[in-house]
Amino acid sequence: MYSFDADTNSATAEVRRFGRETRSYTRPMRFVVVGVLGVVLLAAAWGLVEGVSQAGAGTAAPRCAQLGGWQRLADKIKAPVYCPSWFPDPLVPQIGNRWNNIDAVDKDRSYLESWAWQEAAGLNTQEIHVILRGYPGQTAIPRTCQDVTTVNGKTYRKKIPCFQDPRGTWRSASGITATMYTVNHGADSWHVLFAWRRGGSLYTLSEHVAPPLSFSKVVANLKRMLDGLVLVRPA
Repeated sequence: MYSFDADTNSATAEVRRFGRETRSYTRPMRFVVVGVLGVVLLAAAWGLVEGVSQAGAGTAAPRCAQLGGWQRLADKIKAPVYCPSWFPDPLVPQIGNRWNNIDAVDKDRSYLESWAWQEAAGLNTQEIHVILRGYPGQTAIPRTCQDVTTVNGKTYRKKIPCFQDPRGTWRSASGITATMYTVNHGADSWHVLFAWRRGGSLYTLSEHVAPPLSFSKVVANLKRMLDGLVLVRPA
């Protein structure tokens, strides 16, 4: 079972919703706290991300080098998916490889694809974690995540949007206009996330803010990944 150290209730519920086992992946809480503080503080300094990609007109068109798994995913859900042409090193955007720790499709055809790398560095842990999602036929931000609070020994659970705190938009070289969110839940906890809509469906791309990456580097990575997305249609 995929396990999380923070936002446990919503993350566990999400994996249960997808209803399948995945390889175990944990991240130490102390580094998660550092990551979320970085997101909150640096997002405040960063402000809106209104802008357009500076990729030149002469830049070669991106291609999906690991097409097989993405084509099978598109065929399975009977809807287009986005294949990344670039991932931050050492990750490779291939479905089914050693870093692809979640490969899940729900009954409503929504999917979650996750890649994670971790390495011990003395007393610290370094991590690169990227997630792509798609919600065919749905454009609203899902409200399947929970805000859990305890007051005087009584626990309260409230459904909340899974992606919160919008910080402006970014238009990629491929024409995607995405909104950046800095407070996210479930598998995207402690991530910066970009969300966009196409053809009546919602898509997201997120990356975890954690050593060795700063907030600004994660945002730069996400913009580069957005510039390189390739639409894969079902056969």
